[in-house]
Order: sequence, then structure tokens, then C-alpha cells
Amino acid sequence: MARVIEHCRRWLRAQAEEEEDDAGALAPSLPLREIFRRFWPDARPYRRWLPLLLLFVAIGPALQTAEIWLYKLLVDNVLVPHDFDRFLPIALAYLGLTLLGGLVTFGDDYLSDWVGERFLLDLRTRVFGHLQNLPLDALAARRRGDLVARLTSDVDEIETLFISGITDAVSYLLRIVFFVGALLYLSWQLTLVSLVVAPAFWLASRLFSGRIKRVAREQRRRGGAIGAVVEESLAMAPLVQAYNRQETEIDRLRREALGSFSAQMRLTRLRAAFAPLLELFQLGAVLVVVGAGTWALSQGSLTLGGLLVFITYLTQLLEPIRGLSQLVPAVFAASAGAERIIELLDLPLTVQERPDALQIGRSPGAIRVDGVSFHYPTARRQTLTDLTFGVEAGQTLAIVGPSGAGKSTVVRLLLRFLDPTSGRLTIDGHDLRDIDLRSLRDNIAVVWQEPLLFGGTIRENIAYGRPGATEGEIVRAAQAADAHAFITALPAGYDTLVGQDGARLSGGQRQRIAIARAMIRDAPILILDEPTTGLDADSSERILAPLRRLMAGRATILISHDLQTVRDATEIVVLDRGHIVERGTHDALIAASGAYARLYRLREPDFRETANGRELAGVA
Repeated sequence: MARVIEHCRRWLRAQAEEEEDDAGALAPSLPLREIFRRFWPDARPYRRWLPLLLLFVAIGPALQTAEIWLYKLLVDNVLVPHDFDRFLPIALAYLGLTLLGGLVTFGDDYLSDWVGERFLLDLRTRVFGHLQNLPLDALAARRRGDLVARLTSDVDEIETLFISGITDAVSYLLRIVFFVGALLYLSWQLTLVSLVVAPAFWLASRLFSGRIKRVAREQRRRGGAIGAVVEESLAMAPLVQAYNRQETEIDRLRREALGSFSAQMRLTRLRAAFAPLLELFQLGAVLVVVGAGTWALSQGSLTLGGLLVFITYLTQLLEPIRGLSQLVPAVFAASAGAERIIELLDLPLTVQERPDALQIGRSPGAIRVDGVSFHYPTARRQTLTDLTFGVEAGQTLAIVGPSGAGKSTVVRLLLRFLDPTSGRLTIDGHDLRDIDLRSLRDNIAVVWQEPLLFGGTIRENIAYGRPGATEGEIVRAAQAADAHAFITALPAGYDTLVGQDGARLSGGQRQRIAIARAMIRDAPILILDEPTTGLDADSSERILAPLRRLMAGRATILISHDLQTVRDATEIVVLDRGHIVERGTHDALIAASGAYARLYRLREPDFRETANGRELAGVA
């Protein structure tokens, strides 16, 4: 036995050396006690079902013990004395136990699956809800395919720890108790002889469980990486094909798949080596019992039925012992998935909502940015420095400047994706940090630079701006966005599927749907973040009219590189490296010949000076 254990130690060390070659970024390792502390509250709604579930679990081993005991009665009372009169009661008892066992098994399977699946449903919803509220930068720093893997397969593993793992452990323990009790009743001497292999089972489990956990963590990380490569590559399919990089992407997937294959094979080798080792211990125990039992039978201290049933109990006893031994590494492997979920749940929410946050109704739309500065933790310099400006209902404030000036950060602050490092932003005099997030964002509509569309129908994408919108409201919003004509020209009209990210529509069509979505929201505050960037001149011109209709009567903040779209703004703020370097109307800034005028010359090649001022060629 010592040689077998030492051989296992050497083999496991070799596996450890191989594992070091694939070291990667893994979730922090946590003790099982901490994992249970973190997720046990999720099982609270289902704890009242646990006593009934455990009752089913307890009845099963008891019935199994009784069924096996009937074989002793059959051999000793029917077969050996050739007394058929006693067969019928034994047969009826066996039939009754079998029927009762079937009912208990049905109740156990149904209830355990119901509790387990409801637990998974609630936990997956909680994790997804946390992801929905994470800072955008935190989400962008992680590969979407890996997030999907964590939300699906890793969450599934937690159920093993809290439901099926617990019920299996209780079932194994009760079977051990019942079977050991029967063995002791039959022959305590023979029972002590048969249990000599129990320490070997325990030691083998200790040797393998830690290694299985580490390899399982690596395998899960690799699995998430495969999903990330597939998701990213398919999302970039136009770029991949245009640059003939298909083979590069295939090689990238193959590298990750080979890593996953290597980790999976290490895991398989560990589990495959563990199982036959347990079989070897089981065989040794049976051979010892057969030898000692035969001697006891010859001495008359044990009946034939007792010996046969003893061997049956022993083989059945080794099964739950082996199950417990295999459950330990399975639990450690499942804990690897739980650690990846905990890592996600521990990502902090940079924007915290106050318990007494103010609920506001429909805002008049007066926005004020007062002495606001902002610094990203990883940035070398401040992104925004001492910004002060405001906009009232019906007015338009345009923010322009070169790339990296901080324009998009202003949008994130207004939507409260971020909080300022210093200063404050207000709506109608209320600090955004004092306002309930939901009521704040209900007052804001956004049209992004890149139209964000779900892979559903056009109708669903427009109605996303206001759940419960009627068909008439959807159509009127589309008409106001100049989208109704092209939508009705499509074969399925408003039921047309736009494809993933709206891939089946042109850029201008996607943007007009995004404008219709903002139209139907009918919010008093409008944020336009580069709404014409990336569109050709014709498409840009087509969306200007619906944009003006959308802006009418609202407090609008317009971020734009296209200076033609900001000419009519009530005020234009020019940012450079996070500072306001100029502000004023279009005409005043052109006349000042400062940063705005220089940007205008760069953006508008037909701009020229005249004796009476500055103008576009051919335009007074």
C-alpha cells in the first residue's frame, strides 16, 4: 500500500510540473468556508424544502438496506432449507419495498431538481444584475465570451456545492451508516477486517482533490477564453475578411483550444487515475472479506445467507465511500467556478446610490456643471479640469474639441456612469449624486455615435426607449425620425429583424432607428454623442432634420466633430485636454479666430475669410 501511495505522489508531482507550463490569470483561490458564506444566503428561499428533501434522501438508503436484508432471509429461510412456503411473504415484501422506493426516488429527483434549478435561476439573475450595473470600463476590460462562460457554466457549478453536492453527501453518509450497522449486526469481527481499506480511500482523496481543483480552475479559464475568441472574431468578421486574417483567427482559436484541451486532459488523467485506484482498494476489501467470511462459515459462526449479504453490503458500502471520495474533488472542481463568480461579484460599483435618494418626476431640464474635475484611476493626468457650464430647457449646448479632449467623459458624468472627482453636476438644482438613478436616467434620452441595436425587430428596438409603447406611438416616432418610409419598404416592415448589432441595416438607417428610440422616450434632456460621425454626407444630411425635431423644446447637450451640426447651438464650449479654452456662439467664436476657428478650418475645407468676416465658399 505504501508503494502505491508513493507512486501516486510521484505521478502527481509530474502533473504539477506540466501544469506550471499553462499558468494564467486565474480567479483568486478561496477556502470552501468562504464560498459557502458568500452563496448560502442565495439558498435561503429554498431552505424550507430541505427537510423534505433530506427525508427523501434518508428513506432511500433505509429501503435499500431492507431490500438487501431480504436476500439473507431468502437464502437462509427458503433456499437452504428448501422451504417454499416462506417465499411468498418475502416476495411481497420485496415488491412493496420496490414500489415505495420508486415513489421516494421520484419525489427525491423531482424536488431536488426543482430546488436546484430555482436556485440557479435566482443566482444567475443576481450575477447578471450585478454585471448590468458594473462600470462600463470594468466591463470593457473583460472579454465578453469569458463573461458569458462565467454566467452559464460557472454558475451551474455552484449548484453542485449547495444542492446536489449536499444531498449526495447526505445520501452517501446515510448509506454508510445503515450498511455499517447491518454489517456490525451480522459480524462485528468481519466488519473490522473489511474496514482496513477506509484510510486508503481517505488518503487517496487528499492526494488528488487539491490537484483536481487547480487543474479545473485552469480548464475553466481556458474555456472562457475560447468563448471570448469566438465572440470577438465573429463580431469583427468584416474586418477579418477584408484583411484576409481568417487563418490568424483560426490559429488564435486553435491556441486557446489547445490550452483548453491540455487542461482538460490533465483533469481527465487525474480523475481517470483516481477511479481505478478506488476500484483496487474495493477489490482488496472484498477479497479479504471473502477469505475471512469463508473461514467463519466453516466454523458455523456465519450462515451462507449472512455471508452473501455481508459481501453485498460491503460492495454497496464501498460505493458510497467511493462516492464521497469522488465527491470531494468534484466539490473542489466546482469551487473553481464559484471563485470566478465571486471575482465578478467583488468588482466594485463606482457609482453608489444613496439609501434616501431623491425621486424626481419629469424634470424641466435645467442642467448645470459646476467646477467639475475628473481623473481616471489609471490615467496620468486629469481628464477634466474645473469645467463650468449650463443649459436650460429649449437650449442646445455643443461641446467640441479634438479627440481625447474629454467630451465623452462629460457624457458619462451626465448619465452618472461616473461621479466627478470634484465639483458637482445638477439637474434643476439637485446634485446628481442625490437623485435616484432610475428617475435620473428616465429624464434623459441618448443618441450615441455608434447606434446600439439589439438583434430583434425594428419595432422592438424603437419601443426599447419606452416599454409599453403603442403601435401608433412607435409609428409616429419612426415618422418623426424619417425612418417610416424605409421601414415600410422592407418586406417585413416593423417586424424586420435587424440582425446582431443591426448588421442588416445601413449606418444611416440604424441611426434613424436610434433617433426614433429617443423620440419615443420623450425625455426632457437629450444627449447627442457624435450622432453623425461615420456617416457619409448624404446620410448625415438626412438625419439632420429628424435631429432638429428631436432637439426642439429639450435641454440638449451635443457632442460633435461635425461642426456643421453645432452652428445653431445656443452656446458652444471648446475643450482641449480637459480644459475649456473657448466658449460662445458659432459666429462669435469664428470672429475670435481662436481654437474653434482653427478646428472649423480643418473640418470645413471650403471655409475662407472675406472682407466682411468669415464664411463658407458660396454661402453668405
